Amino acid sequence: MTDLVLTVQGSARAELAPERATVRFTIASDGPDRAPVVTAVTAALTAVTDELGTRATSGTLESWSVDQLSVGAQRPWTNDGTQAPLVHRASATGRVVLDSPEGAAGLVDALAAHTLVSIDAVEWTLTDASLSSAYAEVRERSVADAVAKATVLATAAGRSAVTAVALADPGMLDGSSPGHSPQPRFEKSMAMAMDAGGVGGFSLRPQPIIIEVDVDARFTAR
Repeated sequence: MTDLVLTVQGSARAELAPERATVRFTIASDGPDRAPVVTAVTAALTAVTDELGTRATSGTLESWSVDQLSVGAQRPWTNDGTQAPLVHRASATGRVVLDSPEGAAGLVDALAAHTLVSIDAVEWTLTDASLSSAYAEVRERSVADAVAKATVLATAAGRSAVTAVALADPGMLDGSSPGHSPQPRFEKSMAMAMDAGGVGGFSLRPQPIIIEVDVDARFTAR
């Protein structure tokens, strides 16, 4: 009896609780005179770096960094098509990584207390080790899903003894270019919500990290 060829796609998905929180922020000010703008942002930058340094020493931060102060000027255009007087702007951006999402609300509250600081994003992620382990586990389940689908098809056709003969990322089973094949999907969660019940007005609710993997598979069944 000729072997029956079966081609299926296996899929698997995992939702994991985040293990890290990354807070991104900007310190900025602008105005008609350069000196006061630079002075204000420099003072805010010093206060923020002092606070982050203290938190890092106490072990509540995994890492942090702040870019150097950037200063520029431009003449913005008005609605009537003319240029307004020169506006000076000074700014610096920063990034803080916490090894526990639970500390994000307190950090955001402390940073936002500085007048010139704005919170750009809060990103929830996994550690590299956890992400690698999760990918491996989800890939294994996607292959198991492909085997289960092939087995159902083979049984329905009156065959058994399903044997895998090819496994590939989606779109590559028939020799398609790797550059055009979909990649396993990993969703980082970025969110910040304001709620009266949170620390200082902020209540950050981490969303689960989503990992999805598809695999194309070919089997024979006798």
